[in-house]
Amino acid sequence: MTDATILVIEGKLADFPSFADGLQKKSFIVEAVHSGSQALACMGNIEPDLVVVNAASLRSSGVRICQAIREKGDKLPIILILSHVIRLENSAADVILTLPFTIQKLVNRIKPLLPGDGNNVIHVGQIRLDVERRRVRCLGKNARLTPRLVNLLKVMLKSPGEVIERKALFKKVWDTEYTGDTRTLDVHISWLRKALELDPEKPRILKTIRGVGYRLDV
Repeated sequence: MTDATILVIEGKLADFPSFADGLQKKSFIVEAVHSGSQALACMGNIEPDLVVVNAASLRSSGVRICQAIREKGDKLPIILILSHVIRLENSAADVILTLPFTIQKLVNRIKPLLPGDGNNVIHVGQIRLDVERRRVRCLGKNARLTPRLVNLLKVMLKSPGEVIERKALFKKVWDTEYTGDTRTLDVHISWLRKALELDPEKPRILKTIRGVGYRLDV
């Protein structure tokens, strides 16, 4: 899973290695911040798959940062990097690494902690939908979806390139025979475009077929 999003927390100290660039070169999507408070502030926006706390570059044990992250995302994997071996009580990290080590060793420890491509992942074209975690990746973007948006995207991913009539789509996603007012479908389509498209105002993936319905071009 090389398109995973990694949140890297590290300082700018010249005497300690930076891992953000190295992870980006390994094809991960990397968001780098320089403090625990910055990390907590952006977690809701980027929805990372894993957090790397480079405590060595922060001149700290990293324990408080890890604990704060764990409180906000209790299932979020955390890797803590230290400058030397120290005894930590309740670090909240899943893996603790001590410098020096290579970027490949870090990658090898990251991969087992990432969600796998199991039966709950639908991958069609540029779109990768993790049904269980309600997350979608497309064109480098990474977004969290509501349960309804997951169902909407699932239905469309089953028929890529085909036009789905508005009323038929509404029936499947809302599980109803009533199709007198499908405006709520249009609202959900606009939300889905924000998750998928680079420019939601000029959609290239989720197309409107005027007078008929919608088509997913992947």
